[in-house]
Amino acid sequence: MLFTSLDFFLFLPLVLAVFALTPVAQRWAVLLLASYVFYGFAQPFNLIYLGAVTLVIFACGWALDRARQRPLRVAIFVIGLVAVLGSLTAFKFYDFLAGEIAQANLLGGIKLPRLGVTAPAGYSFYAFSAASYLIDIYAGRLSGRQNLGHVALFTAYFPKIFAGPIERATNYLPQLLSGLRADPVRFTLGLQLIGWGLFKKVVIADSLAPLVDHSFKIVAFAPPIELLISTYFFAFQIYCDFSGYTDIALGISLLFGLELMENFRRPYLSRSTAEFWAERWHISLGRWFRDYLYIPLGGGRAGALRRAINIMVVFLVSGLWHAGLGYGVGWTFLVWGALNGAYQWAGLATRGLWRRIGEALPRVTASAWLRVLRIVITFHLILLSWVFFRAASMHDALLVLQKIGARLTDLPHLLTIYPFSAEQLTGFGLIAFLVAYEIVDERRPVFQRLADAPVALRWGAYYLGIFALLLLGRWQAKEFIYMQF
Repeated sequence: MLFTSLDFFLFLPLVLAVFALTPVAQRWAVLLLASYVFYGFAQPFNLIYLGAVTLVIFACGWALDRARQRPLRVAIFVIGLVAVLGSLTAFKFYDFLAGEIAQANLLGGIKLPRLGVTAPAGYSFYAFSAASYLIDIYAGRLSGRQNLGHVALFTAYFPKIFAGPIERATNYLPQLLSGLRADPVRFTLGLQLIGWGLFKKVVIADSLAPLVDHSFKIVAFAPPIELLISTYFFAFQIYCDFSGYTDIALGISLLFGLELMENFRRPYLSRSTAEFWAERWHISLGRWFRDYLYIPLGGGRAGALRRAINIMVVFLVSGLWHAGLGYGVGWTFLVWGALNGAYQWAGLATRGLWRRIGEALPRVTASAWLRVLRIVITFHLILLSWVFFRAASMHDALLVLQKIGARLTDLPHLLTIYPFSAEQLTGFGLIAFLVAYEIVDERRPVFQRLADAPVALRWGAYYLGIFALLLLGRWQAKEFIYMQF
């Protein structure tokens, strides 16, 4: 069931009605039932995977809470993590690696058997949430004496199950214990977030998607200017698609009185790639890697070399996490991760230089023009990495860059003679609107501005948004990109 489908627009009001009629202490059970219906709607068999992960982490958490000897605790912890993350790794990579080994003839003609199965939709997201549950219990940040129903809801909660955010049990479970109540302020904000998320998905992302898909399917034949346009379009397609899902998920949760963690914060206004990854893009995943991989590896405490290695490990693992489904399994995701890791190395290497420049030229470094320049440079560094993320193969990714690079000096002339289609011009207009919105939102949230605006202006904006969804939205129930990872 997709957020943009008619089924969901019938499902959500029904769940809200039952939720409102249920006593506060039992409302979590309504959400649990709704979550299993939502997740199993198209593929009931996927509920087996979801149930298995829930039982594994609950049982291991219960055992960890009661085990006293360190060797036993370590054994329970490892068993739980291997069951959750090991299955995720097998789903994603076993068949791919078996094929690569066979193609390279590394086993002398012996072919490894294929599983022939893939991870169910959303598995990467709820597997990471499940792993964090076990890690927090093992580290003493969370008690293992949890209600099984609450743990099941934490794992299966329907707004986040397909594409996050990757919620933490330490944030989520206390909200269930305190009782679920939706107040008018959160309910209003929830509806606003749902509307904005739908706009980003069905109006912006889904309008750009056909243009991007077409160019990246015919890389060898597409003209350089078309590939360049599609590369820009993909940057905004993936952002609006993914952040649109997050906005809808956060908005739905507010309708039930639940607050999920923030996942996006106007990422293309970042002034450095470090800011992009640490503070603005896919925040829940970045913090997961920081807390459960980077810091346990030693973080930056063991010297500059160890810190650089740890950073690259995190980004390579992030590349592997994104591989599997989505745009296929391939080495492009490792290159994407390595490239972003290299950006962090460059940032660390030049940090002292920029600090000294800032001390010597404070007025220059504080200027708005320099900030804009840094934002533009950062965006284009991220844009370069998106080519590897989106391309079907390394050959295609390098061909895109080669074709664009070979005609880079001719681009001003090519732009003047290129026959832009109506769809492309519409795409540019939608992107311009999004950028203007986010610049305004960066200074002060648009929803706060609307709350303080006169009633006529506020409701005029709401109606304009609804008309835009109805007139410009593409409601063909196209999947969210990150549901496939």
